[in-house]
Amino acid sequence: MGLEINNQAREELLIEVNGISDENLNRKPSENRWSIKQVLEHLYLMEGAITKNIGSQLAHGEFVDTADKPIELSVDRSRKVDAPGFSQPSESFVTLAELKQKLEATHSGLSELADTSDEKLLAERGFEHSVFGQMSLKQWIPFVGYHEKRHTEQIKEVKEDLGL
Repeated sequence: MGLEINNQAREELLIEVNGISDENLNRKPSENRWSIKQVLEHLYLMEGAITKNIGSQLAHGEFVDTADKPIELSVDRSRKVDAPGFSQPSESFVTLAELKQKLEATHSGLSELADTSDEKLLAERGFEHSVFGQMSLKQWIPFVGYHEKRHTEQIKEVKEDLGL
């Protein structure tokens, strides 16, 4: 199962955050907006949860009949989407090194699952997305990449607002 979009998104993300000090990483541009650290935390929480969900649906899920959804629209930042509760980042101080380790772990987990899963099952099973509705497991994998691209754009905005 191809992870091109995921690998490309991760590369772009790391280029954007490399060299940012831990202090700046944890700084919020304003009270009601996320810091870069919080965006990165949200990304590994989402990737980990989606990987877990895909694994669970592969093992115990029901067959669903789902047409492909326009997941590439995820990168459109003009449409605000609230993060699900489980993926809300904390306020605690975290270093870039720690965040990179967590991102690497969730990325490896998703890659391994994608590489070892039955493609027919990935296409036949799915679960609900808050915006796109019922999505096949096969589409959930690249969705993670598009979701990450969306948040890389957010990180660029935060960097600009922080004067980085």
